[in-house]
Amino acid sequence: MFRPSRREFLHLSGGAAALGLSGSLTFVPSAIADEAREKGYYTYKVGDMEVTSIYDGIWEKPHDDGFIRNATVDETKAALEKAGLSTEFIPIEFAQTVVKTGDNLVLIDAGTGGQMSPKAGATVKNMKAAGLDPADVKTVLISHFHPDHIFGLMAKETNEQTMPNAEIIVPAAEYKFWTDPATLEKMPDGFKPLVQRIQATIPNWKNVTQVDGEKEVAPGIRSLPLFGHTPGHTAYHISSGDDELFVVGDVTNIPALFVVNPGWQVSFDAIPDLAEKNRRMIFDRVISDGAVVAGYHFGFPNAGTITKDGDGYLFTPMS
Repeated sequence: MFRPSRREFLHLSGGAAALGLSGSLTFVPSAIADEAREKGYYTYKVGDMEVTSIYDGIWEKPHDDGFIRNATVDETKAALEKAGLSTEFIPIEFAQTVVKTGDNLVLIDAGTGGQMSPKAGATVKNMKAAGLDPADVKTVLISHFHPDHIFGLMAKETNEQTMPNAEIIVPAAEYKFWTDPATLEKMPDGFKPLVQRIQATIPNWKNVTQVDGEKEVAPGIRSLPLFGHTPGHTAYHISSGDDELFVVGDVTNIPALFVVNPGWQVSFDAIPDLAEKNRRMIFDRVISDGAVVAGYHFGFPNAGTITKDGDGYLFTPMS
């Protein structure tokens, strides 16, 4: 499994962040990102397990004052510029994780289904490019019910299941929240269509399994509740031999913004203080365990390592 040596890491990050000091470089670009995006996938090993990052695409989100509750647009642009990224928009990339465990093909989150952004929806195409047949997926693990994570489960026009033969495992707390009739009444008008779509589909599917707490959901894979982004947001811990991978979903968003500034609270977080608490907790655990971490919106490839940097953290992607 990818673990950069101290020498390699110091070379990548200019040394300061790797030593826990706050340096001028807040984001380590991936040397293979463009090539991996072009291919649409990136494969690596976690012990004996083969793991593949699948690129679904990008949402070039316009800036707005409400995107980060406690940071301005100017501060957001400054953080993007400092990281060497475009300031014209907020680059929200989507990337899923596929794990081969035994004879099981496990997909973690289902992608946008081409229903979120004109530049996203490439999951099926890129899985096939990686030699992975979506029809062979036996288990789909869902981190939470935001549209970019579940719309890949349902056809755009008909809501017909796209993976009817797979077991879809969902966090029980997440299921309870989104399927509660009271949730529809409480939601702002802009969110009501999402709630209505969820309530019209997922409760009627016979292949949905709810899980509570930490539980083995597939060989070598355990659910890890990290509530806050949504009421039931859940990560997945993968282990094989001495190797570990944490697939953390939306515990945080773009590394150049929210890994560096874990106290910044994105508008998508339902329970902001809890989201921040769990964000810091899981980053500290990843560091303590010497593990690899994969984030749904970490860019591509979406996996790498986390190190402490002052009051924040630094994400170093695989290269």
